[in-house]
Amino acid sequence: MYKMEKRALGQTGLEVSALSFGASSLGGVFHDIDEGRAIEAVFTAIEGGMNLIDVSPYYGHYKAETVLGKALRQIPRDKYILSTKVGRYGKDGVNTWDYSGKRAQESVDESMERLGVDYIDLIHVHDIEFQASLPGGLQKVADETLPALVELKEKGLVGHVGITDLQLDNLRWVIDHTPKGMVETVLNFCHYCLCDDALADHLDYFEQHGIGLINASPLSMGLLSERGIPQWHPAPKPLIEACRKATEHCRQKGYPIERLAMQFAVSNPHIPSTLFSSANPDNVRRNLAFIAEPVDKELVHEVQNIIGPAMRLTWKNT
Repeated sequence: MYKMEKRALGQTGLEVSALSFGASSLGGVFHDIDEGRAIEAVFTAIEGGMNLIDVSPYYGHYKAETVLGKALRQIPRDKYILSTKVGRYGKDGVNTWDYSGKRAQESVDESMERLGVDYIDLIHVHDIEFQASLPGGLQKVADETLPALVELKEKGLVGHVGITDLQLDNLRWVIDHTPKGMVETVLNFCHYCLCDDALADHLDYFEQHGIGLINASPLSMGLLSERGIPQWHPAPKPLIEACRKATEHCRQKGYPIERLAMQFAVSNPHIPSTLFSSANPDNVRRNLAFIAEPVDKELVHEVQNIIGPAMRLTWKNT
């Protein structure tokens, strides 16, 4: 039976599973969910050895935290490491952002209530690129949002503090403009997968700063899947077409691209954990089975050759 590999998350002292559970799907972000099956998906992840669970008040505009909380109330607290976020929210289908220190601290309290816990292991400032275009820019994250979260850490309400973003340069800017050790973890998505491995260029930087790295979206938000992308996917057309061709190539080989993508994402020992999201327990079991096998490096090479010039094409966050 496959035993989940655990890896050190920077200098936090936490040991996290190589594959972890992202709870965005529990908010119905991609499609409507069956709440009972979604809760079963959380149980299945824990039973399979995943110990890091990541969520945000933004996912489903508070729904993901609410549904996850129903699951967590039935799981012993020492069985999971819980990550949630501040800064990005929404109501009645409208996105909102507030990176003030006051709102960040209030948000943590609200998340703990929804999640049914009295302690958050990891608290992240969510998608900092949005604050980059607001008054105060990224300097506000460095001067106000993060210090407010550090206050909560000093009070024992949160364990570790970090930041998330699609744009790697933004993550590095904030780290370079805050006291050493303030940013303990970083969550980045869609930059260590079959069609975009840009995160690899930054691994030494994060390691040198003692920062624990969490990779998310190994399927690049559906680009690397048989099901394909949702209509709102922001990827440029050349990348969408290249991934479609790569998916077809894997299909002809009898090797689903999801299988290859999951194996590739967890194969780098310098990336402590990779998050994937599903509200379907069958998908959780399938991904656990995928990563129990070694990655087919030759097929990775073939796929990346097909993607060719579209490798590392990215987009702005939405």
